[in-house]
Amino acid sequence: MSRLLKIALSALILATGSVQAEEKPLWEVGVGVAALSFPSYRGSDQTNNFLMPVPMFSYHGDFFKADRHGIRASFFDSDFIDLTVSMALAPPASSSEIKARTGMSDLEGTFEIGPQIDLTFWRSENKARFIKLLMPLRAAITVEGSPQNVGWVFHPKLNMDITDLPGLPGWNLGLLAGPVFGNQRQNAYYYSVAPQYATLERPAYEANAGYAGMQYTMGFSKRFPKFWVGTFLRYDNLSGATFANSPLLKQTDYFAAGLAITWVLGESSTRVQVND
Repeated sequence: MSRLLKIALSALILATGSVQAEEKPLWEVGVGVAALSFPSYRGSDQTNNFLMPVPMFSYHGDFFKADRHGIRASFFDSDFIDLTVSMALAPPASSSEIKARTGMSDLEGTFEIGPQIDLTFWRSENKARFIKLLMPLRAAITVEGSPQNVGWVFHPKLNMDITDLPGLPGWNLGLLAGPVFGNQRQNAYYYSVAPQYATLERPAYEANAGYAGMQYTMGFSKRFPKFWVGTFLRYDNLSGATFANSPLLKQTDYFAAGLAITWVLGESSTRVQVND
């Protein structure tokens, strides 16, 4: 499954809301459902549609925080730099259901985790709008009985958030754009063809480390008193990727989308001032 779904799930897991200074519960938990449409993997010409449950969690502590900006810790007393934790998930994909991978090993589900540095270039006075550079570096491992290391992913991206859109109070817009890079093991996991899996239509191929395409994402969401609704649209362009000649790369650009709604099931009676 593509990294598109990984990032989408990361976004849907966390609660969203206004970033203007206000009192909020110390924590909130909830559950919801998401409808997602993605290619089987980045560059696949087959699309998978999913309907799945998603958790919701927010926490506004003095040191640890979890909200629509992600999971992070306040290591720096700075309005310019933040050190956060970046996580991503991907479900497995059966090669028997993917024509381009027929006869090859299945793609196991993966979990990615690693540090992320956020640099704030501009923020409005009420902190409702900002422009940041996000720089996550994540290690990827398979989710199975004997987990395997499947490389590293570096995905720097510009992020612009606008809270309370003109004429649409309470609605939030998020825009992200940036390149994706993978080391040799990461790119090989999805795009290499070992000699034993080579056919006349699928020659042997060894993917190298390097550039893995561009991603552009637009998210639109609103927090209501007891539920949250959000949607996103993502465009991927893999032209010029280091694995562009892989026989497993069947299309170089495509769209993916998702829609989710979550309900707040419980919250802390403790209220804290939130201004980020």
